[in-house]
Amino acid sequence: MSTEELFAEYEARYQRIQGELEQVRPSEREKVRQEIVGLFRETEAALEHLTGFRERIRELVDRYKQIAAAAAATAKASAAAAPATTRSDHLGSSTYVERGWSAIAAGDHARAVKELERALELAPNDPQAESLLGWAQMLREQYDEALYTYYKVLSKDPNNPLARVNLGYICLKKEIFGEAIEHLSRVIRLDSDRKATLYANFYMGLVYLEREMYDDARSFFRKTLELGPNMLEAYWEMGHAYYLEGNLAQAADSWRTGMETNRFNLWGERCAKALAKLEKGQVVEFA
Repeated sequence: MSTEELFAEYEARYQRIQGELEQVRPSEREKVRQEIVGLFRETEAALEHLTGFRERIRELVDRYKQIAAAAAATAKASAAAAPATTRSDHLGSSTYVERGWSAIAAGDHARAVKELERALELAPNDPQAESLLGWAQMLREQYDEALYTYYKVLSKDPNNPLARVNLGYICLKKEIFGEAIEHLSRVIRLDSDRKATLYANFYMGLVYLEREMYDDARSFFRKTLELGPNMLEAYWEMGHAYYLEGNLAQAADSWRTGMETNRFNLWGERCAKALAKLEKGQVVEFA
């Protein structure tokens, strides 16, 4: 049975139990309780098996790294013996790295990818070029390509904060929430790069928002604002969490604060529009 089929079976049982629960008679309560306990225990057991299997996969990853490291050492030795003309052109590469960074800052992510790919042609495996290429791919929503790029970065630098935080975001977008939490928690725990830590907290809030764990989501949005008071997107998402929970007064307070912090900012403007709709009794949309 595939993962999708197993989840579909659990979901069907959940829906059936939920329907029974809404109209359960006193004489049937114990039966429904046993069904709930049974579903919980089966799910918990499945998670334990998957966690154990994931640890076995880590052994494959470690073995792959050993083989890759040996291959890299061989390649390095060969490169050292090769003519100078075959070696990396880091000086020429740096020009394309700067162009790639400028393109990212300008929002031209397609051009950024092209510039950074050219940089890597001139200087293969350059860590800065690879990190920026993964970022540009992520911003273009080329999530599979970005995953591959960042795994290459982490194979050489396991604690690279930019790679870790963006891998967390990609896993969030692909709804691989467990792995997203793993990457983002590591960035927060190491706290080696202030900007990476800021975004790790923000993305962690988005993970918990997606999982409808609103208290946890707001906790991470508050930490985001402690680290970066001008990151108004956190006020927007804080209001989002309150709104989905049905706490409209607190949602209004969050959006009002975001608006008043900087009404000319994109997210300050969105906060203002959401607040205006809320005060008129209209539905706030989050698409």
